[in-house]
Amino acid sequence: MKQILLFFFFFLILSLKNIEYLALAFAVVELIAFKNAWKLSKKVIKSIFFFNLSVSIGYLILSIFKSINPWYYIAYINLKVFTLTLFVFWFFSKVSIIEFFSFSKEMSYLLTITLSQIYSYKKTFEDFRMAFKARVVNLRNKEKVFVKNVFMFFLKKSMHDAHERALAMRARGFFDDGSKNE
Repeated sequence: MKQILLFFFFFLILSLKNIEYLALAFAVVELIAFKNAWKLSKKVIKSIFFFNLSVSIGYLILSIFKSINPWYYIAYINLKVFTLTLFVFWFFSKVSIIEFFSFSKEMSYLLTITLSQIYSYKKTFEDFRMAFKARVVNLRNKEKVFVKNVFMFFLKKSMHDAHERALAMRARGFFDDGSKNE
């Protein structure tokens, strides 16, 4: 029941259009996460900084051309993203994601697939990064090539893995679209 109420609160935050109510929701989230609010807030800032900065600058530039006051919207959107992200970080620090999706066999299966992909990709990326550091003396000259090659590797790998996972899921009855296994 507690999880359902928290889930409802998340959607309430999503639906807020008024900055004053959003500020109140932010205060509630800060109170809920009181014990580790500062630690979570630093984590939130690290994770959303560049996204919020680019959106804010883009809106600021657009507002210059449109001759509108951008500050209300910039404050609103940054507060909303911060509040939602803080709530999600707090929520999943208290609730096990596996337990959260245990109500459904299919959702648990999809979560297992997703988590295995995340950990597999993370391990592969760490292996690439360590190999790059071990083999390249002048890192700055080769970074662009490394990033491009790693990006292409993960793009090809994700396309291949997505196809393989779709076939496995279709074989287990997840898709009922009438298509044949390819």
